[in-house]
This record gives sequence, structure tokens and C-alpha cells, in this order.
Amino acid sequence: NVEEEFDETPQEKKLRLAKLYLGQLRDEVVSPLHVSLCCHVLQLLPPDVSEIRLLRGHKLPVTCLVITPDDQHVFSASKDCSIIKWDVESGERLHIIAGGRKGTEDRHVGHTAHVLCMSISSDGIYLATGDMNKSIMIWEAATCKHLYKFTGHRGPVSGLSFRRGTHDLYSASHDRSIKVWNVDENAYVETLFGHQDVITGLDSGSRERCVTAGGRDRTVRVWKIAEESQLVFHGNEGSIDCIQLINEEHMITGADDGSVSLWSVNKKKPLSTVKAAHGRHGDSGLEQPYWVAAVAALQNSDTVASGSHNSKVQLWKCGQGFRHLEPLFSIPVNGFVNSLKFSSSGKFLVAGVGQEHRLGRWWRVKEAKNGLYIIPLKRQQPENTICITAYQLTTVNGFC
Repeated sequence: NVEEEFDETPQEKKLRLAKLYLGQLRDEVVSPLHVSLCCHVLQLLPPDVSEIRLLRGHKLPVTCLVITPDDQHVFSASKDCSIIKWDVESGERLHIIAGGRKGTEDRHVGHTAHVLCMSISSDGIYLATGDMNKSIMIWEAATCKHLYKFTGHRGPVSGLSFRRGTHDLYSASHDRSIKVWNVDENAYVETLFGHQDVITGLDSGSRERCVTAGGRDRTVRVWKIAEESQLVFHGNEGSIDCIQLINEEHMITGADDGSVSLWSVNKKKPLSTVKAAHGRHGDSGLEQPYWVAAVAALQNSDTVASGSHNSKVQLWKCGQGFRHLEPLFSIPVNGFVNSLKFSSSGKFLVAGVGQEHRLGRWWRVKEAKNGLYIIPLKRQQPENTICITAYQLTTVNGFC
């Protein structure tokens, strides 16, 4: 109707054209449906320090954490072997799975060694946790009921990740192997080999593949599960200690030489590396870079974060075409930042912090608190930005 089109506001016109575009997409049967026309005009703003909250409950350093897909809860684990489920809004501890003493594995339901890693399925049903004692525990996330225990790794379990949209679980270990599990069936599937040193981190997206950091073998690997093949990437001078996918094509890593690197799955060397990303410490002439112990990425965006023990979490923007990393701002956090996660909405960042590094006791920050920092994130953008995905069409005034 020409008259209706003439009377519509600019915002209504945008909405009509967006719906028309989505209709064309459906007609063309786009697969996978991941078209996103959104959000790159957003400007991340530094948080108000007074709004950062510290949640305390673990007796020893926090080693890992996950945020539930609905952003309402956080699970954290610690060197004290415990797991805590938190309510994000109130900061209340909803459930505590106590750690047990070494040697009580036969009768204790839970971990009896340092918990090193955890993952939650994308539908929020299953929580998986891995420990120094080679064990993987599967829990019902809603109730914290223990379901299964997976054994088979010959070394500490250092990485866990559910493939998005499935209940397939990938695990990595200091035994240099990756294992694939089917949690629905309580079943082991297969083992993958290739790394020449302990695997220090693992992540996965929606494809049937995972990415790993190989510590002192100085490689990052992309494992194509179905094709039974792997891609090997070289770059850092130090031990690559943490890894996170930004999207299906790009990833971020942190290393003990202080570097933060940005990678593409299509290039064997980093696209960009920031050396001594968190500065240096030590006596004059003997300065060493602060180790980067944690990295995080806001999925399918250009925002990443890194953590060390220089009393700051650093936020970065991936430059145009993911060719370089630009520092945005830092957030004061005292202690060893052992784990970082962005919420699905991007409205907050959670830092798991402790007096010690999650893997050892090389240094100790006595004044640090063992706990979780909930860091609110704000973004400035024009009003009534339209965000379009192939699944939904929404008009928002804040986050996409």
C-alpha cells in the first residue's frame, strides 16, 4: 500500500524492510541460519567501579566458572574442591557441592581434588566438571544432582566443552589427549592424539570440532572430529595456557610469556599478538611479563577480555577484519584472575579470582579475596537499533 508506506516513520520503514529481507532469507533456505545484521555500532563503556560486586564463598582460589545460558546463575569451582551455584541478581549461594578429602573418592559424591575446568550445555541441562584426579563429573544443572562420573584420562582434566546445540562433550587432559563423550548415553566415544605436551585449554562451538591450547608445545590445534583430522597452528614463545573461540572462524589465546594472540582458523600464525599485554613485574633488569591465565570472548562480537595478576582485567576490541587487537579499558580486580566469562547477553563479565594461580603456588597475593567479581558492562548506541537474526527480529534500546 503506497499510502501506508508514505505515512510510516523511519523506524517503521527499517522494520518493514528487515522483515522483507528475512522473508527473502527464508525463501532461499539459508543454512546455517546465522545471519546477523547487528550491534557493531555499539561502544563498550568502562563500568562504574562501585557497581562491581564480589561474591565470596570458596575458601581457596576460584579456578573456573560458567554462566548459565539464561544469564541467571553462575557455577564456580575452586582449589577447595567445592562447586557453588550462585544467583547473579541477588548474589545468593543457591547450592554448595562440598569438596571431599583425598582418599574418600569411593564414598564422597563430588570432587576430592582441585577442580580445574567446567562447562555447561547450551540448553542449560548438564554441567560437567573436571579435576586434578583425572575425573569428570556430570551434574544436573537445575538441581545439582550428581548423574555420572567419566574416567579414562591418565592425567588431570584441564578443559571441558559441550558442543553447542548438543550433549556431546569434549575433554582435554594433561595426558595430551582429547576425549569425546555422549552425555545423554553416559558413553565414551573416542580419543584424539596430537599434542606434544599437556593440553591447557579447550573450547568448541556448534560445529563438530574443538580447539585446544597445547601449553609448552606452543601450538593451537583445531580438531575436525568427523574428518578425523587436525590443523596445527604455531605462534607463541611461551606456554599457551588458555583459549576461547570468538566465533567459528576466530579465537583468542593467552600465554605465560604475557602475550594475548588473535587467530583465524584459516591462517597458521596469529593474526595479531600483543606482547606483555598486562605489563611486567620484578626487579629492575629482571622484569618478567605477567602471565595471562584467562581469556574470554563475547560470542560473535569483536569484544574479548584477558586476565592476569596485575590487579586488572583488560578488555580488547578486535580491529577491522580481526587483523589486530585494540585495548579498550582495564577493570580493577585484585588477585589472580583464573577464569573469565561473558554473559550470553553481554550485559556482564564474571571473573573468578584467587590468591594463587589456578595451577600452582608460584606467587601469592595475600590481600586478594577468593571469589567471583560480577562486572556490569554498558554499551552506548543509537536508540532503537534494530537487531536481526535469522531466528528473530527485535527492536532494542540496549543490548542485542
